[in-house]
Amino acid sequence: MKLATYLNLNHQERIGSVNTNTQTVLDLQACYIAKYKKENPAFKTMLDLIDAGKEALDEAQALSDHFKGDIQFQHNLRDIQLLSPVPEPRQIRDFNNAEGHWRNAPAGMEILRARLSNKPVPNRSDISVTIPEVNYTQPIFYISNRFNVVGHDATVTWPKYSNWFDYEGEFGVYIAKKGKNISQSEAKDYIFGYSIFNDFSARDKQMREMEGRMGPTKGKSFDTGNAIGPWIVTKDEIDNAQNLKVTIRVNHEVWGESSTTTMVHSFEKIIEYISESETIHPGEFLGSGTIAGCCSLECDKWMKDGDTIEIEFEKLGVLRNKVARER
Repeated sequence: MKLATYLNLNHQERIGSVNTNTQTVLDLQACYIAKYKKENPAFKTMLDLIDAGKEALDEAQALSDHFKGDIQFQHNLRDIQLLSPVPEPRQIRDFNNAEGHWRNAPAGMEILRARLSNKPVPNRSDISVTIPEVNYTQPIFYISNRFNVVGHDATVTWPKYSNWFDYEGEFGVYIAKKGKNISQSEAKDYIFGYSIFNDFSARDKQMREMEGRMGPTKGKSFDTGNAIGPWIVTKDEIDNAQNLKVTIRVNHEVWGESSTTTMVHSFEKIIEYISESETIHPGEFLGSGTIAGCCSLECDKWMKDGDTIEIEFEKLGVLRNKVARER
């Protein structure tokens, strides 16, 4: 299934199952009431659905099958506003997880540093980058601001302190259930589903504050900076998350094409790592890290005020956002 959180025509927040063939979303709670004459607490929010586990997910599938031809419970996607699938995740951890990005992004930072210092801009091929060995032996991540999340077609506010604003084409998983010390062989049981992630970055701010060796702060933390959507694709629809094509478009022009084969650590490895001596919880979101070639630091093309960025993942859909400078 593809599961979405949206505002209906009365501006009420609802969750539903999406039919991409008919471009409609089915109101799960309305269907449940029609069938059982009462509400289901599991269909109040997406977090409620995730918390309720497999039984609720099976019920959602059954309702989707039963009411798929009933237009009274459907909305056209063009008529409603999609929110992020989980508007306030319980946690966001984002990873640095593609070898191409490990090489190309630091080189891009050196090019940007030269521009900001009015120094000669070096050729990318002349910049030497050493990848720390730890990147290969364990997943590296930072914890992001879970309150800065927006969804598909939301406008992302370009923070006033930045002149070099970047997109980052990623995807991620929502955790399905509580667990600790999870092995890779068990980890897929803890994945609820997948969604596209655009981890927007104020690169000039990030470049300066990373000198403090404490990770990104305001370079990554500002209102609307985490775009996730357009929906959750449940894990049964994705045979191999590390073999999906990725396309980046800005104002309909292709800026990047890549693949999730560039990921070094699988989501199963990531779950094993973060759950060691630490409990993970349903509704947490784990970002893949930037897929190689899927940011401005790597392609050296930079967005302008008013641009529209689309990130398309095979089998997951398209996440589209407009960027607008803070006034």
